[in-house]
Amino acid sequence: MIAPVAPADVESVIALARLVWQQTYPGIITQEQIDFMLEQRYSRQRLLEELTMPQVWWDQASVDGQLAGFSSCMVTGGGEMKLDKLYVDPARQRSGIGARLIDQVVSHARTVGCPTLILAVNKRNEPAIAAYGKQGFAIRESVCVDIGNGFLMDDFIMARSLLAQAAPS
Repeated sequence: MIAPVAPADVESVIALARLVWQQTYPGIITQEQIDFMLEQRYSRQRLLEELTMPQVWWDQASVDGQLAGFSSCMVTGGGEMKLDKLYVDPARQRSGIGARLIDQVVSHARTVGCPTLILAVNKRNEPAIAAYGKQGFAIRESVCVDIGNGFLMDDFIMARSLLAQAAPS
């Protein structure tokens, strides 16, 4: 089941983000950068603020009443929709939950008239790059962004046109 994230769900989202990051990013980025980015992006206050923003959508996927994944997307200054966050419980990955969350993001994008969906993914996160490729995303550019504290995000920007038919799931 896909539903909007509510304020009461924020603690569960934060816990799932920490679980996924600790299983995904060691070996890709340092533990210090993981801790910095989790604090920067998943503080309770930040999530509660984002839930009130009209151009930001947070959705959650539940299976048997348990949080299985979540996504966050926003309209960018360039008129594109950015899939900012997409995380699925490692025990439930490769079961279609991520695809269902992407479908929900596509729906948000089409509702507000965004013709393109973009995302940033670490260049060394090969499983995620492959999964996004299966969802119709292609690498558009390579970026290296200073996020503070001496940390960099070395990412690919991937894009998917929403003008064509939906990508096969």
